[in-house]
Amino acid sequence: MKVPTEHLLVDGPVGKIEITVENPGAPRGIALIAHPHPLFGGGNTNKVVQTLARTFNHLDYVALRPNFRGVGLSEGKHDDGRGETEDLLAVLAEAKVRYGNLPVALAGFSFGAYVQTRVAEVLLELGRPAQRLVLVGTASGFVEGARRYQTKAVPADTIVIHGSEDATVPLSNVIEWAKPLELPVVVIPGADHFFHRRLHVIREIVSRAWRH
Repeated sequence: MKVPTEHLLVDGPVGKIEITVENPGAPRGIALIAHPHPLFGGGNTNKVVQTLARTFNHLDYVALRPNFRGVGLSEGKHDDGRGETEDLLAVLAEAKVRYGNLPVALAGFSFGAYVQTRVAEVLLELGRPAQRLVLVGTASGFVEGARRYQTKAVPADTIVIHGSEDATVPLSNVIEWAKPLELPVVVIPGADHFFHRRLHVIREIVSRAWRH
């Protein structure tokens, strides 16, 4: 299925936000997908992020892949998740104007997954909770070369996917975060942080979960 791609620049709290949009037409939901850490080469063309977008397109969601501050044409400077949360909320508001008040799926990879836990918390406080979250390679706890992530609590139906061989965010970090939440974690055996040769497994896990 070839889905039309559109590139947008929308106004955010500190300037323009660049977004890649894939719209299958007559979408039944909005999927907002967040990319990995900008200071370590993360951007919206990341393979995991693209996989998530295609997965949601197949589920008839319009997929939005914004670039965080300082990446591509997005203005501003990296803000450790605070400003990035505000930017994603701004993108979501724009998406609702363009596509209607549709259910919202929040998806993210690595740093992007961490930011989406913050976005979900804000939406819940506003009385507009996300339909569901998909968190892949979630940044949690101490991450080498970055910092300590205080990843937020998420709903029980959140889809959490992690690689058994993740050397960037050890699986034990995510288990430690998920344990008090009684949150299941789907572990992909043999997968590293970037899910090389395992991207199709991510697609299958999300697609199966959405059909239930």
